[in-house]
Amino acid sequence: MSPLVLAIETSCDETAAAVLHGHRLLSSSISSQTLIHREFGGVVPEVASRNHLSKIEALVNQAVESANVSVQQIDCVAATRGPGLLTSLLVGYSFGKGLAIGLNKPFLGINHIEAHLLSPFFKTEFDPVRSIGLVVSGGHTLLVLVEGVGKYRVLGGTVDDAAGEAFDKVAKLLGLPYPGGPQIDALAPRGDPNRYGLPRSMVGRQDYNFSFSGIKTAVRYLLPKLAGDYVADVAASFQEAVVDILVRKTMAAAAEFGVNLITVSGGVSGNSRLRQKMAQAVEKAGKHLLLAEPALTTDNAAMIGYVAMQRVREGTGTDLTVDADPNLRLVNA
Repeated sequence: MSPLVLAIETSCDETAAAVLHGHRLLSSSISSQTLIHREFGGVVPEVASRNHLSKIEALVNQAVESANVSVQQIDCVAATRGPGLLTSLLVGYSFGKGLAIGLNKPFLGINHIEAHLLSPFFKTEFDPVRSIGLVVSGGHTLLVLVEGVGKYRVLGGTVDDAAGEAFDKVAKLLGLPYPGGPQIDALAPRGDPNRYGLPRSMVGRQDYNFSFSGIKTAVRYLLPKLAGDYVADVAASFQEAVVDILVRKTMAAAAEFGVNLITVSGGVSGNSRLRQKMAQAVEKAGKHLLLAEPALTTDNAAMIGYVAMQRVREGTGTDLTVDADPNLRLVNA
């Protein structure tokens, strides 16, 4: 019988709760802090944690009620253990632990990156299979060889800024509001992506690491030299450079390891140009592409619950003495 899972996510600035019954998502509630942090130009950890504290109980209750179940029917409680902002993680992780203890149910601490990695498989007809996964979000850019649930080989990651961080920083240089990714995505179609030749960092190397700091710096030095209405062209040129790097590295990994399925997830996977160019490259190579649904690209509890469901089926749980870990890594298995 499929377990009834209550999942909680508070790794950064979204407070989220979801209830799943097997592969079925019964409810998903998210409270975003985007407008709160916009005035600061980025996420302020102390502000984020205080807002999580004020929203978490009501949001969990809302998710349970929307699922038309009682909290006593929950089979297990899951919460994001890391990585993320420690003060934010502790709110959801501690709340989840306390609820699990009160209900006398198993508790599962879930890796946020693993949840993003497996999110493209959620709502599909099959469980995670051998694939190359590109996880690209505000704080993380990773290429992972997936052999199955819990069986991962991290091929490479960012050595400096993640792609999402670069989007936010370049958007700020262009005078665009936070968060920068959606702003650049909306503006870029009005510009010329070939107007400015920005660097494709680390593309010629034999490894699968990424670097986006150089592109940001190139934009910073470019802007003082420009005049007139250049913002759309810079946005388009920057976006094209980042997307080009992501697509070329991902396709190279798929070719080297003989993998026919490619998945893309994380907040930046919602970028329309990335989705378009990745689809074109995958089709040209005769491979298959699985993209995270738009609702699952940003931080959410549904993806946390999906990983928890896989763990429950394996009969695994998390020791209640294990703490949240802001630097939690995706462990190779």
